Amino acid sequence: QVQLVESGGGLVQAGGSLRLSCVASGSIFMTNVMGWHRQAPGKQRELVAAIIRGGTTNYADSVKGRFTISRDNAKNTVYLQMNSLKPEDTAVYYCTSGPNFNMYRYWGQGTQVTVSS
Repeated sequence: QVQLVESGGGLVQAGGSLRLSCVASGSIFMTNVMGWHRQAPGKQRELVAAIIRGGTTNYADSVKGRFTISRDNAKNTVYLQMNSLKPEDTAVYYCTSGPNFNMYRYWGQGTQVTVSS
C-alpha cells in the first residue's frame, strides 16, 4: 500500500502561480510513476502530469509550457509547479502513483485549486 498526502492548493488569481506537493509513504517501491490528476466540476478526471522515477515526464497538452512536474526520490515527494494559471485550471488535484504512465493504483485525497478571473 502507498499513502499519498497532498498540500499546497488554494485560491489564486488568473496569471498567478501555485506549487503543489505530495509526500508518499508505505510501499515506496510501488511509486515508479508519480503524477497529478485533476477533476473539475461536471468533468471527468484527467491526467495533468506524471514523472517516472528516472525523470521522464508526461504532460497534458493543456498545461504544457505552464506546469512543471518534478520529484525528489530521496524525500519520496513529487511537486507540481503551476504558472500562468487560468480559470479553467480550477479543479481538485489528486496526487497519484503507480507502475507506469497508464496505471495509477494509488490516489491521495485531493487538494482544491481555485483560479479566479
